[in-house]
Amino acid sequence: MELRIDRQAMVPVVQQIVDGLTDWILQSGVPPATRLPSVRQIARGNLLSQSCVVEACERLVSQGVLSTRQGAGFIVAASPFREGAEDELLSIEGRHAWCDAVCGTTSGLKLGGGGLPQSWREPDDLSYALREVARTDMASLFNYSTPLGLAALREQIVKRLNLFSIEARSTQLLSTCGASHALDLIVRTLFKAGDCVVVETPGYAPLFDLLRLHGVRMLEVRRTPSGPDLEALEVLLQQFQPGAFFINSHHHNPTGSCLTPAVAQRVMQLSKLYDVHLIEDDVYADLHTGNGTRLAALDDDGRVIYVGSFSKTLSSSLRVGFVKADSKLIERLAQVKMISGLGGSRFSEAVLTSLLATGAYRKLVQRQRQRLNADRAAALQALEDADWEVFGKPTGGLFIWARSRMTDQAQVYRLAQRCGVLLSTPDAFSPNGEAGDWLRINVAYACDPRARQFFRNTRSDRPQVF
Repeated sequence: MELRIDRQAMVPVVQQIVDGLTDWILQSGVPPATRLPSVRQIARGNLLSQSCVVEACERLVSQGVLSTRQGAGFIVAASPFREGAEDELLSIEGRHAWCDAVCGTTSGLKLGGGGLPQSWREPDDLSYALREVARTDMASLFNYSTPLGLAALREQIVKRLNLFSIEARSTQLLSTCGASHALDLIVRTLFKAGDCVVVETPGYAPLFDLLRLHGVRMLEVRRTPSGPDLEALEVLLQQFQPGAFFINSHHHNPTGSCLTPAVAQRVMQLSKLYDVHLIEDDVYADLHTGNGTRLAALDDDGRVIYVGSFSKTLSSSLRVGFVKADSKLIERLAQVKMISGLGGSRFSEAVLTSLLATGAYRKLVQRQRQRLNADRAAALQALEDADWEVFGKPTGGLFIWARSRMTDQAQVYRLAQRCGVLLSTPDAFSPNGEAGDWLRINVAYACDPRARQFFRNTRSDRPQVF
């Protein structure tokens, strides 16, 4: 068994062993229940340490590719990959990648998913905070939260915003049930059917659905690796006088790009010149490595409405997000919040407050950033090796926006299906439903052997057999 290990590559040796074993299983047609050569044999034949081979095999066990049997070592699992008819495409009509990721409606590796894998979640600190709040804060178990959200939580958020050079007071903050709830409150409060706003393309699919639901017209501006196309944005602002511009500042969904300082400054100038609100969605803020320019940090006249969330990093079930805006707008948003839902979850807010106050949340996101940085580097290398085109090279966050150089996109989806990989739908990130060949790739899933095999299979110089 030759694994072809490249010790000069950016991909860690253990991951290369995982890839090599996966290749051997797929390309050799190894039947289920086949016993692998011993760890010693694999290590000796490839000049590897036995500990690296064991770690690679354990990873494949956790991913369901291998299994263990007492006295038999590692064996190929009964169904290591999702099977399906090779001549059938994965049904994508009427589906959204974000819905699959949120609801888990299909099996397979959700390479285009919008959050962290379940295996990345760390329950210990969260479990402790849940027990402590239940034990010490009886009111949080039974009572509504306040209209603006718990005061202690808002004070913690003020401290976190200060780290981003965003000045805020607790009266300028409103807690929400995640960022989607925040965007819904903003749309309900500021716009009516027939109004128009500017959105980025590609962009956030649930936002497009929300705006359609309320009858708000969308004007599209192209997202570039450094931010929105400034010339096109100014034309739209001048010609249509929209009510707002919805924008991702850091680690844009789906491209992973960030605003450069020059672009951020110009966006602020245009917002003042044409008197338009900027609704800054920064839900991936805590996954950002290093400093970065945020519109809210440049705002000196209350023009920016800043949206944040803890769902992506901590827990999608707790559903805690927030809006930062001028105090008068916060009061209006709070009224709509109470009318539509009687407030948020006091218990969830208390749990988050505990994690922020003890420093547990800060340490959690530090670990997530480190792990994502390693996986992102490996994913970019895998895409380069497979000759994919990458939209910029993101330095943080969850996403890479890329496309295969294969001309037959249906074939790309067939190859993904064969490897047990689910891709985002071609029209998922377009405001007008236009299909494209770019794909959102979540780096937390991109090092899975199924994803890596898929990338290798899409090399344009590799013969395809169906």
